Amino acid sequence: MNGFSYNSPNSIRFYSNQSYVRDAINNDHGGISQPCDYSNELHQHHACESSQNNSSSCSELVDSPGYSDSFTATLKFISEMLMEEEDLERKSLMLEDPLALQAAEKSFYDVLGQNYPPSSSDKGDYVVSSKPFSSSVKTSFDHTHLVQGPIFGEPTTSVFFQKGNTQMIDLDKDGVCLQRGKKNHQGEFGDGNSEEEVRSAKQAAVKGDDFEPTEMLDKVLLNHGENEFTKKLQQQQQQQQHEVKQQGKRSGRMRRSKKQDKDKTDMVDLWTLLTQCAQAVASYDQRTATDLFKQIRQHSSPDGAATQRLAHYFANGLEARLVGTSKILYSPLVSNEMSVVDILRGHQLYITACPFLRMSYCFANRTIMKLAKNAKTIHIIDFGIQYGFQWPGLIQRLSQTPGGPPKLRMTGVELPQPGFRPTERVEETKRRLENYCRRFNVPSEYNMIAKKWETIHYEDLKINKDELVVVNCMYRLKHILDETVVINNPRDTVLKLLRKINPALFIHGVYNGTYNAPFFLTRFREALLHYSSLFDMFDSTVPREERYRMEFEKAIYGRDIKNIIACEGMERVERPESYKQWQVRNARAGFKQTPLDQETFEAVKKKVQLSYHKDFLVEQLGEWLMQGWKGRRIYALSCWKPV
Repeated sequence: MNGFSYNSPNSIRFYSNQSYVRDAINNDHGGISQPCDYSNELHQHHACESSQNNSSSCSELVDSPGYSDSFTATLKFISEMLMEEEDLERKSLMLEDPLALQAAEKSFYDVLGQNYPPSSSDKGDYVVSSKPFSSSVKTSFDHTHLVQGPIFGEPTTSVFFQKGNTQMIDLDKDGVCLQRGKKNHQGEFGDGNSEEEVRSAKQAAVKGDDFEPTEMLDKVLLNHGENEFTKKLQQQQQQQQHEVKQQGKRSGRMRRSKKQDKDKTDMVDLWTLLTQCAQAVASYDQRTATDLFKQIRQHSSPDGAATQRLAHYFANGLEARLVGTSKILYSPLVSNEMSVVDILRGHQLYITACPFLRMSYCFANRTIMKLAKNAKTIHIIDFGIQYGFQWPGLIQRLSQTPGGPPKLRMTGVELPQPGFRPTERVEETKRRLENYCRRFNVPSEYNMIAKKWETIHYEDLKINKDELVVVNCMYRLKHILDETVVINNPRDTVLKLLRKINPALFIHGVYNGTYNAPFFLTRFREALLHYSSLFDMFDSTVPREERYRMEFEKAIYGRDIKNIIACEGMERVERPESYKQWQVRNARAGFKQTPLDQETFEAVKKKVQLSYHKDFLVEQLGEWLMQGWKGRRIYALSCWKPV
């Protein structure tokens, strides 16, 4: 199984021909692909194809309201976000790296000839709130399918690059054109250097008018004319299956055998060369390292097999370490040569090819809905809200609450953007979520905080009595420094704050990694094993020539690998820990783990089995929901309550 296609609002089918990925993801016109509901025809054709003995459970799962609504709502939200920003290619991505921000601040202080404030300083912290509102506008978005995203995806940071987690939807494909609405920027500042001008420029520039979908946008989101697109998709799938059947089985086996033999040869050679090169770099043997670099470069490639790509990016990291991490190469102010749109398309491909983020959002939102059955006010404190892609699905589900939706209070916590508008991105996230609540008639109130997480105080969160408080943190605590770098451990400081909040539930997503060792060679070997699984995952689900796969690997995996290998001390921000280590930290902070909801776990497990590649892993370890690839556990989810 080497490819995939869409067959229902909440499932992805795999096919032997990977070319379908190009047809589904790529857009030669640079537009946005049409969101459609394939449930009428494609679901009947493909449903439960891989689970003949569980047809009834499959149908129940596919129609589960906790999954279809959440998935499509998130993607409609992302689609609107991209359409309203005509200057997206010139915008910076959501910053995740506190050290990049610190370096940016320090550079300004150096120019001014002043000492940079200590890291514990609260200067440069921002809190943005909105007044509560209750909208009378009721809008329904049913039968709409897009391609889900993260964000972001998978959350990653480094000293050099800046990025955020999101993805892009293509609406221009298959004859559906969409004109982008113009964005009216406010709060822009000139080139003057007066104190008053700079101070005013530090306020976030936010679009004042509510974004209202145009007639064309409504046509796309409400899925008018879906039959034509569905038929075209069916024809593509039928043609693809016919081509596969026409191929000779014998010749196919021979080609696969030769390809596998070549990959295995490259794997053995490149792994040995990489290990030897790492040893030479660790011992400062520049001559030996240079010779090994030449051999690795001859056999590695950013567009080759999985092992060749792995070797290419690990060689980049080793070379950067040998040159020295203090070079301008790692300056956060150096712009990335890739456009934001290209990176977002890469994220679209990532979340389409693997279930990790999609299932994480489904698990968290379903858990919150069960907890908040009788609540009149729900206060969600999201550490690492970024673009807010997790929440449109929950908002839509809340709007369907019998007797009317509860009030939603949302506190979004992020790191401040570098420069003079530190709250710009979280302000835009707040505005979009507010608009979404208005359209679904969900009363809401938003409070956005842009601060270093370890400097946040309980009072900043504005917690009220008689409200259900839920803390959500998805795979972002790995970027907070630990006790090996700072005496006053920022990770424990953040966990103590979470305990002081005393939430009804703490939903914790952990990026399960063991490459946080202070010793370089140990860290290198663990990272090599970890990222080999990720590159292999892409190689099994996405064509090698897929452009956005290469761009995603370069911008995300390549950047993180370079940070892991080339950086030490505070410059190394990729610091994941195993789920067992986080279990100890959470317990020490005063939390106890709650039993994993078996209904939700089984739904997630079946969803992955029915909709994704067979080598994706979903299992329960203790009270953790684990997701991974070919036996390697990569993502872990669990719920906690204060003791």
